[in-house]
Amino acid sequence: MNQELSIFQLILHASFVVQAVMLLLLLVSVASWAAIIRKASALRAIQRQNSQFESDFWSGASLNDLYDNASRNAGQIGPLERIFACGMREYQKLRERRIADPGTLLDGARRAMRASFQREMDAAETHLSLLASAGSVSPYVGLFGTVWGIMHAFTGLAGLQQVTLATVAPGIAEALVATALGLFTAIPAVLAYNRFARDIDRLATRQETFIEEFTNILQRNLGAPAPASPAAARI
Repeated sequence: MNQELSIFQLILHASFVVQAVMLLLLLVSVASWAAIIRKASALRAIQRQNSQFESDFWSGASLNDLYDNASRNAGQIGPLERIFACGMREYQKLRERRIADPGTLLDGARRAMRASFQREMDAAETHLSLLASAGSVSPYVGLFGTVWGIMHAFTGLAGLQQVTLATVAPGIAEALVATALGLFTAIPAVLAYNRFARDIDRLATRQETFIEEFTNILQRNLGAPAPASPAAARI
């Protein structure tokens, strides 16, 4: 009898239920890695776009010029620039309606930016639920496969008169592969989820800070008909 047990052999000789569990975990692992790669790439692009826009914004360029550029390149701009564009669009619409009350203008622009901010955060958090579910559920799915496999192994030994380690070990090893695969699926998902959640929290803080800073700029422009410095004259 060949005593060498490879992972491939263990999977082939496992029971149908254990094989189904392994296949499920493998599919979840592939989906998790695909989500990790997509999310990492998306967050890097967001950071790059936001940094570029902040550089342009604080360079002293006119708000109208920045808004015109955002409108022309609506499909290529990042989240921070979209938030700015929504606030500026609402601000200009209210001005066109000849609303002169500064509080109304600022509240309208802030509400538009907060709504855009929420949409951007919802988009940034896509696929996180998949990683959270994979990280929390996969070990238990693997454990279920292990328990089932051990039960199946001992059931197969019921008719034997003499049970040795050599007869028990293959069945137990087959079952333990499910646990190992569950951990293999869960660990990267948990690590990636924690990293992405931290990055998204920082992104949210950065964008909320920008909303407040932009609102302050609008407030200064509304409260100062003749700005004392070029930095204040942004409209």
